[in-house]
Amino acid sequence: MNAISIVELTAGAVGAVIAALVVFFFVKKRAAAEIARTQSGFDEQIRQIEAASEKELARGLKEAEVAQKAELIRQREDLERQNESRMEEVQRVEQRINQREETLDKRGESLDSKEGALERREERLGEREEKIKKEEEQYKELQDETVRKLEEVAGMTSESAKKELMDKFLEEARQDVAAEIQRMEQKAKENVQSDAVKAVALAVERYSNDHIAESVVSVVDLPSDEMKGRIIGREGRNIRALEMATGVDVIIDDTPEAVVISCFDNVRRETARLSLESLILDGRIHPGRIEDVVKKNKKEIENRIREAGEQAVFEMGLEGIHPDLVRLVGRLHYRTSYRQNALKHSLEVAHLSGMLASELRIDPTMAKRAGLLHDIGKASTHEIEGSHVQIGMDICKRYNETPEVINAIASHHEDEEANCIESVLVKAADTLSAARPGARREMVQSYIKRLEALESIAETFKGVEKCYAIQAGREIRVAVTPDEITDAQASFLARDIAKRIEEERTYPGEILVTVIRETRHTATAR
Repeated sequence: MNAISIVELTAGAVGAVIAALVVFFFVKKRAAAEIARTQSGFDEQIRQIEAASEKELARGLKEAEVAQKAELIRQREDLERQNESRMEEVQRVEQRINQREETLDKRGESLDSKEGALERREERLGEREEKIKKEEEQYKELQDETVRKLEEVAGMTSESAKKELMDKFLEEARQDVAAEIQRMEQKAKENVQSDAVKAVALAVERYSNDHIAESVVSVVDLPSDEMKGRIIGREGRNIRALEMATGVDVIIDDTPEAVVISCFDNVRRETARLSLESLILDGRIHPGRIEDVVKKNKKEIENRIREAGEQAVFEMGLEGIHPDLVRLVGRLHYRTSYRQNALKHSLEVAHLSGMLASELRIDPTMAKRAGLLHDIGKASTHEIEGSHVQIGMDICKRYNETPEVINAIASHHEDEEANCIESVLVKAADTLSAARPGARREMVQSYIKRLEALESIAETFKGVEKCYAIQAGREIRVAVTPDEITDAQASFLARDIAKRIEEERTYPGEILVTVIRETRHTATAR
């Protein structure tokens, strides 16, 4: 039974396999036939597409050929038109050239005719020149003959006669010029002097300021002479520490209950004075304490400088000044010129400049600003090389000050010409402030030397008999010999002496030169 089942199963399986093979071959044959049909369809489509492409290509080539021929025809027409226009232009140029050639031919003919005329004129001029030469020779002979006859009649040569006439003409011209100068000066004085004196007088009258003369030493009072030993310290260490910290000389001598501080720098001297007074009040005097006190007082001095600058600017009513410039203005409080406090001088110049500007009916603000800053360079002369004028100009340029202020600084000592009214006013105010009595103190020796220098300049001129410098060197009076100097020459002599003083001497303000010529005639009644 089992064997029959296996046989049946085997037969069934074989049958299934055979059936599957039959189906497979049938499907394969049918698929091959379908593929063949599809391939033949594709080939037919490809042939159709190729045929259509060939037709399209032929049509495109034909159209391109037609378009190219049309373009060539168009370009040919353009070239023909261009050639026609160029030919017309060439014809016009040829016409112009022909016209120019004709013009040049005519000019050449004209030049030829002119050249002939010039040649004929040169011939005539040559003839006239020869004639003039002959006449000049005849004139010279006549002139020489006339001169010889005149010399015989006058009894002098022509050179001496010329010299005598020249001297006479020069003397007459000098007298006329001197008279004219005196007349013009008198007229100018009548018109200007009264107004100028009035303006200056009003400005000086409206402003009055006490002068504080600074010195190069400061005296510190001591409670007792025992304090001197404590200031000196063991082996002098305290006094050396104070001198090194402040940069001054501390002088301790036999002066009772006093110590002298000497230094040309007022800031350092004031720092040392305040420091020493603080140390004396505190009682603790040693190098460490000295350094602390000096450092503290340096800050205090800086604050005073800043406050002094701000107070000066506020007093003048000025605005927009750079803080660094304000600080430099404050430093002027500790600077002196001929023992005149620089800040007081600058304030005085600012006040006077503003008042003079008000008298002239102009805005006084710029004049005050220029007056306050005119000596700003003196605040840095010990730190920067150069004159205080150049330093002041550089500082104000750095802080973008106005051209009027810079020109006032440059011109107040005549380093440059004044180009604005503010510069003129500042120069006048600076002269007033420096020249007023008591503003500046000088040593007797320098005062005498200045007077002697002025007198020696006047004595070098011919005809001067005596001369005297008076009014602290503000005026020099010169007495001349009347037999050697005439009235006209006296006027020129005064100007020559003044010019010589301007060239050789440096001085504030003005120096009046007065030449005195006196003639006395006496007779005796018997």
